[in-house]
Amino acid sequence: MSADLQHNKLFEKIVELQTTAKNEVIQNINHTMIYTYYEMGRMIIQEEQNGQIRVAYGQQIIKELSKKLTQQFGKVFLLRNLEQMRQFYLVYSKTQTPLAQLQNIDVQCII
Repeated sequence: MSADLQHNKLFEKIVELQTTAKNEVIQNINHTMIYTYYEMGRMIIQEEQNGQIRVAYGQQIIKELSKKLTQQFGKVFLLRNLEQMRQFYLVYSKTQTPLAQLQNIDVQCII
C-alpha cells in the first residue's frame, strides 16, 4: 500500500471522527437549549401564577425580566422570545417532558 493511500485513509478516519464529534456537540447543545427554554417558561408561569397574578401584572413581570436579561445576555431575551418560551412550556407541559420529546424526534440545529 502506498504512503499516499495510507495518508488518505488516515485523513478520512479523522474527518469522520471530527464530523461525528461535531454533530454530537450540536445535538447536546440543542437538547440543553430546549431544556433551558422549557425551564425558563416554567419559571415564568410559576412566578405569574404564584399568587394568581392578573394578566396585566404578569405582563409587567415578563417585560422587566426581558429588560434585565437582555442587558445581561443580549437580544436572545427580548420580550417576544420570553413570551415564546412561556408558550413553549404551556404547550409541552401538557404532553410530556421536553427530554422525552427530544428522544422521540430528530433534533436539527436550532441555534
